[in-house]
Amino acid sequence: MKHTIYALVENKPGVLARISGLFSARGFNIESLAVGETHDPTMSRMTMIVDAKDEKILEQIKKQLNKLIDVVSVGDLTKKKFIERELVLIKINVAKTSKQKLNEMLSKFSVRILSCEKSTAIIEATETKERTSLLLETLRKLGIKELVRTGRIAIAE
Repeated sequence: MKHTIYALVENKPGVLARISGLFSARGFNIESLAVGETHDPTMSRMTMIVDAKDEKILEQIKKQLNKLIDVVSVGDLTKKKFIERELVLIKINVAKTSKQKLNEMLSKFSVRILSCEKSTAIIEATETKERTSLLLETLRKLGIKELVRTGRIAIAE
């Protein structure tokens, strides 16, 4: 089962390494990881998506995270109502597509065309993982030249 976990941590060197080391030592792969400064520049928030079949070990990891000196709090959003997003930048081939047709293809997504040259366009999308997958399926028809994704971020409602 996928778990969406966050940790509010002190914004110091080495914190990310200690936290990711805790997960890898238990054999958990972090599917998605996003870290960023909060409204308080001395604090960062880490959002991690992990696939954990053993709930007991996951609970133990959360307890161990809470014991780390630089960790202020840990939360699990998995069974709560939350909103998640990821940012994607996509460079696509548009040599054989009009800008109007491109806009029609993209109209059902939360996207912006950042750049549109003769043969390529760069698109920015802020979507859920599922919607991002649908967008990528649509854009594969044109030809994706390059793709960059952030980790997912989440906030409780």
